[in-house]
Amino acid sequence: MTATKTTLRQIAIAAAFAAAATATHANANAAPAEPSAKPSVVIVHGAFADGSDWAKVIPLLQAKGIKVTAVQNPLTSLADDVAATRRAIAAQPGKVVLVGHSWGGTVITDAGQHDKVGSLVYVAAFAPDAGKSTAETSEGHPAAPGTKRFVADAEGFLSLPEAAMREDFAQDVSKAQAAVMTATQGPIQAKAFSDKVSVAAWKTKPSWFIVSARDRMIDPGLLRAMAAKIGAKTTELPASHVPQQSRPAEVAKVILDAVAATR
Repeated sequence: MTATKTTLRQIAIAAAFAAAATATHANANAAPAEPSAKPSVVIVHGAFADGSDWAKVIPLLQAKGIKVTAVQNPLTSLADDVAATRRAIAAQPGKVVLVGHSWGGTVITDAGQHDKVGSLVYVAAFAPDAGKSTAETSEGHPAAPGTKRFVADAEGFLSLPEAAMREDFAQDVSKAQAAVMTATQGPIQAKAFSDKVSVAAWKTKPSWFIVSARDRMIDPGLLRAMAAKIGAKTTELPASHVPQQSRPAEVAKVILDAVAATR
């Protein structure tokens, strides 16, 4: 009787392994999932911010049936932020419209070389050339008022005090909103601004650019010069450094234009 039970148990185990092997073989030979017909949007926030900086734009894109992912950058170095962005890009089902704000523009310039990226959207953002850093991109242009108000901690991470957030970073949002932005900001390692991009994705990918005419963190003249250099389809808004906060519908429209043109 004991031998019979042992035999039956062995048969059951063998059958389970066989079923698992059959399922694995079937999955391996199944047709790959069809890529999404509509591109996904991956958003890369800038310094002194986090993914919540895009909370007003994201629902507008989702309402159009677009899959949106906001990358949470560690802001520890360009390499770290590019790695986080590339992981987000790789997780998308098909083509990607890659959006970068401010420092995030430097990140998408490098990470945008990914095969899935179909187009780039720069929002009041840096767009360095290959082999150049964010700091080098600013050379020859006036220092914006807000850049004189950075506060560094003992480990070299920069942040903005609430007054600077309210007066220079986001002067066209409510005081209450600026207070929330101060609380949720991501400090950036100062040395990151000297990290050089390895490639300039805008040389091979179509680009859109939003210039903030009232920007106090990046000189508007520099924004216009970068937009012209990369040959971007340019929209100028009478906004602060964060048009995604003060003019979300207009920012969403530019992103939607890029989505419509990306296949």
